[in-house]
Amino acid sequence: MEENLTAAEEQPLKDRVNNRSRRIGSPAFREFIGSGWGERKDPDPTPSHARDFLAARYQKLGAQFRGERLVIPAGNYKVRSNDCDYRFRAHSAFAHLTGLGGELEPDAALVLEPLTDKEGTPLENAPENAGAATHRGIVFFRPQAPRSSEEFYADSTYGEFWVGPRMTLSQMEAITGLQARPLDTLPDQLAKDAGIVQLRVIRGVDTSLQVAVEKVRREAGLPTGEDARGRDEKLEEAASVLRLQKDAAEVKELEHAIAVTKSGFEAMIRALPRATQHHRGERVIEGAFQARAREEGNGLGYDTIAASGNHANTLHWIDNDGPVCEGDLILIDAGVEADSLYTADITRTLPVNGKFTPVQTKVYNAVLDACEAGLAQANKPGCKFKDVHDAAVAALVKHLDAWGVLPVSAEQTLSKDGGEYRRWMPHGVSHHLGLDVHDCALAARDMYMDAQLEPGMCFTIEPGLYFHQDDQLLPEELRGIGVRIEDDVLVEADGSVRRLSEDIPRTIEDVEAWMARLNEYPAS
Repeated sequence: MEENLTAAEEQPLKDRVNNRSRRIGSPAFREFIGSGWGERKDPDPTPSHARDFLAARYQKLGAQFRGERLVIPAGNYKVRSNDCDYRFRAHSAFAHLTGLGGELEPDAALVLEPLTDKEGTPLENAPENAGAATHRGIVFFRPQAPRSSEEFYADSTYGEFWVGPRMTLSQMEAITGLQARPLDTLPDQLAKDAGIVQLRVIRGVDTSLQVAVEKVRREAGLPTGEDARGRDEKLEEAASVLRLQKDAAEVKELEHAIAVTKSGFEAMIRALPRATQHHRGERVIEGAFQARAREEGNGLGYDTIAASGNHANTLHWIDNDGPVCEGDLILIDAGVEADSLYTADITRTLPVNGKFTPVQTKVYNAVLDACEAGLAQANKPGCKFKDVHDAAVAALVKHLDAWGVLPVSAEQTLSKDGGEYRRWMPHGVSHHLGLDVHDCALAARDMYMDAQLEPGMCFTIEPGLYFHQDDQLLPEELRGIGVRIEDDVLVEADGSVRRLSEDIPRTIEDVEAWMARLNEYPAS
């Protein structure tokens, strides 16, 4: 039986998207669609890469919020067009604190429930509790629906007919090692001991969850709205800062993402001959990488930059709609996001025909010198994050000075009253890397730029030189050349800094040999 409406205005606007479909809701159909199914043959759940590391993460985070209930939302689907959503990608704090990657569990939430003593009193920040566990994690999500339910066949967002089977509670517990509960029980958990247990939530991720938290606060007489914002932002900041130093599980995922990214670069190199024959050759390169990222990972860590010729001088060139011409350089900035949601971030600048010209070699080697200077500085005891940038820039300035490009002395341009070099090198050399391509972005300056490098920090070193084709202050031979080289590095336990992307060729000789091997260019 088809649903009938007496007038269009009686149907809520939000429901009209379904007017394109015939909606059957007879009792006979509902009984029929839910019957005759065999036992599900779900694969055995595989524990997440982070399962054995979650307790340590909770202890580090929870020590800052003893006795408080912490709510970390996964987030929701976001509309791309009409009733088509973007692929779901969980908020990074949720992914980090549950180990759930891929495209799992929209609308889910992690609640870090404060532990109590034998009398039920929340453990306070007392000396005797130092180093002890402070919270336990509970995952609230929408579990697998029975096949007799309407959700099973009629819900295009969550129904098994539409999007495949969901996890059961026991499967979720086996994967994460956390207690799992149905999402519809979350309001009760939020309200438990309200007024006694303080409540914090990461804002701006899940509107309905934020409203539920505000309701509990209001009914318990706790600060709400703007009065609670500062408290909530402290949690968001702490969850971001927590990722400044990666544990062994995170490093392994980053290494995997970098390995897959290398294979993506090789796919792009093999696609170069076809790209030179296409009017939008940059799209050919972009597509080659995207295919590998989706085949071997969750997808792209960020939009690929495939910038040929003068396009390389636009720092975030993602239109990728230009030709790829013989004799040009192509700057490719790309990273695969692994299923765990950890991403690589690699840039290589390649000669389209497999051979660098003398002037291209000159610019490329200047940038390579800056890469080496940044890494050498990072390996010095007591190095601060900002020192890596300063060392790399100083190396670039030495070359700009030797070429007669600078309007002032090298010393003057590097002074606080100078900065002229930024016409050709305007960006920072390094940023933290992890679940976000620019990870830990909420860390205060003293914990980021001014911080001393510590074991577990993973970051990029990515100097560049960008010589626009219409820059009249440059020698003509340099105009139109843009070069960036970017590697991902890790501070080891002994304080030394290792290039995780060492296997992706970067010297002139190695790049040319790499391309010759992959595309059968004439060897040098």
